[in-house]
Amino acid sequence: MNEEVRLVSWSDGDFWVLEACNTPAMTADLGGPESDEKLADRHQRYVNMTGPGQVYRVELAATGETVGTIGYWEHHKDDGETEWETGWAVLPAFQGRGLAAAAARAVIDVVRAAGGPHRTLHAYPRVTHGASNAVCRKAGFQLAGEVTFEYPKGHWETSHDWWVDVSATARPAAATP
Repeated sequence: MNEEVRLVSWSDGDFWVLEACNTPAMTADLGGPESDEKLADRHQRYVNMTGPGQVYRVELAATGETVGTIGYWEHHKDDGETEWETGWAVLPAFQGRGLAAAAARAVIDVVRAAGGPHRTLHAYPRVTHGASNAVCRKAGFQLAGEVTFEYPKGHWETSHDWWVDVSATARPAAATP
């Protein structure tokens, strides 16, 4: 399907989306559900985010239905370098429709339009997370290889490092079926 999505800046009323995404099934590749306190802290960080980066609620453009979340932020690597990182979640009722890839392409466009200090946007799905790796491929990311990645804090996993050029001169990400 080629459904269009709209990215809406995160607001106070979006806490329910985090709650809906905080299930054992939805967080199996993210270290499991967060505590109520950590979820509330995450929500406040998203609401108060002034940059660099932004978090969005993802809506179906045609109906306004909320389908999930996506965002981008600075990732501080072990070597002292920083880069843009992205991550997403699509609610179970909307999975399998290409909406995560559509949201990833939309966030690539947002990062590219905003400019900023980093030339690339990265995603780090676990190597075992087939769906998120497929989203990266369909959204136009390129696979750099495997890395050891810490998420959540104190928990290391083998992840794929996917990247896309978001410099102002880069061509838009190609949609792949």
